[in-house]
Amino acid sequence: MEYREIGKTGLKISALSFGASSLGGVFHSLKESDGIQAVHTAVDNGLNFIDVSPYYGHYKAETVLGKALKEVDRSKYILSTKVGRYGENGVNCWDYSAKKATESVYESMERLNVEFIDLINVHDVEFSDVNQVINETLPALHELKAKGVVGHVGITGLPLELLKYVVENTKKGVVESILSFCHYCLNDDALVDYLDFFEANEVGVINASPLSMGMLTERGAPAWHPATPELKAVCEKAVQHVKSKGASIEQMAMKYSVSNPRISSTLFSTTSSENVLKNIKWIEEPLDEQLLLEVREIIGPYFRETWENS
Repeated sequence: MEYREIGKTGLKISALSFGASSLGGVFHSLKESDGIQAVHTAVDNGLNFIDVSPYYGHYKAETVLGKALKEVDRSKYILSTKVGRYGENGVNCWDYSAKKATESVYESMERLNVEFIDLINVHDVEFSDVNQVINETLPALHELKAKGVVGHVGITGLPLELLKYVVENTKKGVVESILSFCHYCLNDDALVDYLDFFEANEVGVINASPLSMGMLTERGAPAWHPATPELKAVCEKAVQHVKSKGASIEQMAMKYSVSNPRISSTLFSTTSSENVLKNIKWIEEPLDEQLLLEVREIIGPYFRETWENS
């Protein structure tokens, strides 16, 4: 397993890492014991970065992850969670106030059974008043950093331009990392246009959703996927083309996403130990460059087409 530093934080994390959203039953129902075992399998096989949020499963993912982490040596993993986006009784809610952010960190630590969070993120800044994030949320998190409660501070979101805006409008070092999703995968590599900017500002880059939220799978996009029908159709065509060549679109997607050394890590999520091991095996296999070109040709004018977060 290759390890890369997140910006200038000193945190060296695995190029492939474990996203714990599935532990909240976000994508499929789960058997809790399977999810716990998947976490253990990930850590035992060198995936030392784990990312979660109180929003995933409306606190369930953090709770299940906390049960898993009880049995893992704290030195074996680097933990990331978030503030700002929540939910209860099936209703989503957002609160980017300093008070809620501070309370949320302590509540997350209790659910996660830890006394320290390595990386705390402002979750999905596109749902916020971005000026509140800049002037209130981030300063509150840095107060916790000064107290030794958290190690480093980052932001997450879908619109890359907004992540850039927050970095541009804060002092260097306030935003230490960004977490972007669905912008470095087979159908969208827009993240590369921003790497020079983030590197110049000493901001680490974490990538998520290498399978484009299920669109780059033989199973196909879930019904709730926000992509346009046209993009879904060309991705399905690409999936079938790769399959006809005796290859796996999932393997291609995972390998492609971890292959850029300028991106610290790529997150994937599962509740299956078998899938953890499969993904590790996939990134060790070569990337078929010719087949990649053919996939890009199939996606054609829909390459880099995005959507609004929901």
